Amino acid sequence: MSAADGHAPAAHPEEAAYRAWLAATRDEPLESMAGFFDAHAGGYEAHMARWARHYAWMAALLPPDTAELLDVGCGSGLELDYILPRFPRLRVTGVDLSAQLLRRLREKHPGRALTLVQADYTRFDLGRDRFDAAVAFETLHHLTYAQKTALLARIRQSLRPGGCFLCCDYIAATQTIEELALAECARRRRRDGIADGAFVHFDIPLTAAHELQALQSAGFRDAALVGLLDGDANTALFRARR
Repeated sequence: MSAADGHAPAAHPEEAAYRAWLAATRDEPLESMAGFFDAHAGGYEAHMARWARHYAWMAALLPPDTAELLDVGCGSGLELDYILPRFPRLRVTGVDLSAQLLRRLREKHPGRALTLVQADYTRFDLGRDRFDAAVAFETLHHLTYAQKTALLARIRQSLRPGGCFLCCDYIAATQTIEELALAECARRRRRDGIADGAFVHFDIPLTAAHELQALQSAGFRDAALVGLLDGDANTALFRARR
């Protein structure tokens, strides 16, 4: 209740919009992650072009001595389109579920040192002490807090001591939106008979505070919210070190 007028405080404006979206899409079936991106591969780059400023921002923040890079959920490599020109000799390992998007990435950057793996990055062995840096762009918001923390711990292990991790991702504007998304994803799984462990295309973003908490719980040091760009209040860039 507001102390001034005795009424409950107004909900965050994004909460009303999110509730309306949930209502409008409640009967849509869940799609597998691989199936979704293969089905939409043709329009993927046009759809993702809205984040061009964020790709450039991420590329600029990579440490200048980066020689080995892990790209988690690399897709067709839109962030790499900005990273590779800055690092002509960079060796990249990219992991993604979509064969079509990986093919597009290789076609765009012939002759570059790319090791591309078609796999579920939540299950693929990322190794230990291999990379100078790792990036993840608009991909981890499909994971629960527990799943994300487990993956982040494995990403951390894949980095060399002091290695840098940059994550640019969709965040929930409020705790209510985070909770609504998680509950709706669970409801659709039950409705469609999809196991909890199956990787599906449904956004379940965390708040910025919970993103930082997940990084810290995974063992990262110096975890920080770098910021958000003007005009986009839902895409945040985080940085941390092993």
